[in-house]
Amino acid sequence: MIARRIATLLAVLTVLTVGSLALAPSPAQAQTGGQVPGDSLGATSDSQFWREIRQGMPGQVSIPNARAGVLIQSEGDNWRAVRNGPLSVYGAWALLGAVVVLAAFFAIRGRIRIAHGPAGVTIERFKAVERFAHWLMAGSFIVLGITGLNILYGRYVLIPVIGPDAFAAITQFGKFAHNYLSFAFMAGLALAFVLWVGHNLPHRTDLMWMLKGGGILGSAHPPARKFNAGQKILFWLVMLGGLSVSLSGIALMFPFETAYFGKTFALLNVFGLQLPTDLTAMQEMQLNQVWHTAVAVFLIAVIIAHIYIGSLGMEGAFDAMGSGQVDLNWAREHHSLWVEEVEAREAGGGARRHSPAE
Repeated sequence: MIARRIATLLAVLTVLTVGSLALAPSPAQAQTGGQVPGDSLGATSDSQFWREIRQGMPGQVSIPNARAGVLIQSEGDNWRAVRNGPLSVYGAWALLGAVVVLAAFFAIRGRIRIAHGPAGVTIERFKAVERFAHWLMAGSFIVLGITGLNILYGRYVLIPVIGPDAFAAITQFGKFAHNYLSFAFMAGLALAFVLWVGHNLPHRTDLMWMLKGGGILGSAHPPARKFNAGQKILFWLVMLGGLSVSLSGIALMFPFETAYFGKTFALLNVFGLQLPTDLTAMQEMQLNQVWHTAVAVFLIAVIIAHIYIGSLGMEGAFDAMGSGQVDLNWAREHHSLWVEEVEAREAGGGARRHSPAE
C-alpha cells in the first residue's frame, strides 16, 4: 500500500516537472522576449545582421570620429592582400628586372664613348638654376625612394639583419624624412617643369631619333635638339608620375580630406565606364596608398635607368648636371641641332662660343 502511494507521488512529480520544463521560456527567449538579436536590431536574422556588419554598416559612437562606428571594414582585407601580394611582388620584380636589364646591356654594349674623343673645349649645357632644380628633385627623390622601399620591404629585409628595435628607429626617422622632403621634391618638380617644358614639346626630329633607336645600338647618333626623344619621354614620365605621386602622398599625409578617385571615376564614367563614385573615405585612403606605391615603384625603376645612362652608361653625360659644361664633341654627337642653335645665337651676339676644358 505504501509502495503504491510512493509510486503515484513520483509519477505526479514527474509529470509536473516535465510540464514545467516544456512551458518555461528558453534563456534566449527570457532575455529577448522571444526575438533573436538580429530581429531586435532591424535585421531579419543573425546571419543578415552580421552580413551587414561585415559590409561596413555603421553603428553609433559617442566620440567625434564617426568612422569608429564601423565595426568591420572588409575592404581592409582586400587592401592588405593587394599590398602584401601582387603590389609587393610585382614591384620587387620590376626593380630587380631594371637592374638585370641594365647590367646585361652594359655587359653587351659597354660604356658609350665619345666617338671622336674629347675635344678639349666645353659648351654650357645647363645653367646653375637648372642644375639646382635637378639636384633638388633628384636628391629628395632618392631619400623618398629609399625610405618608401623600407616601408614596403624593410620588415622582410632589415629586421632579420638589424633586429626589430633598430628597424623601428630607422623607420620612424625615415617616416619623418619621407614626409618633409616630399615638399622639396614637389618644389624641384615644379621648378624643373617651368624651366624645361618648352624644350620637351614634341618635334618632328623626335620621330627620326626614335626610328634610329637614339644611336644606342650603333655608333651614329641621330640629330637632336637640347632634349632628344628619350629625354622627353623621361621628362613627361617624371612630371606626370611625380605629380600623381605627390597628390596621392598629400592625401596620405592629410587623411580623409580628399576624394581624388571618386572624382576621377566620375570623369571616366563619361566615356561609358561603370566605376563606383560613392567611395567611402576609407576606400579613398586605400586606393591612394596602392596608387602611391605603384607609381613610386615605377618611377624608381625609371630613375635607375636614368642614373645608369647619366653616369656609368655614357661617357661625358654626368658633366651636364655636374659642372653644367659638356665636351663639345659629346654635345655634337648627341645634340647636334642644339649645338648649331647655340653657335648661331652666340655668333649673332658676338659672344665667345666655347670655353677650354679644365
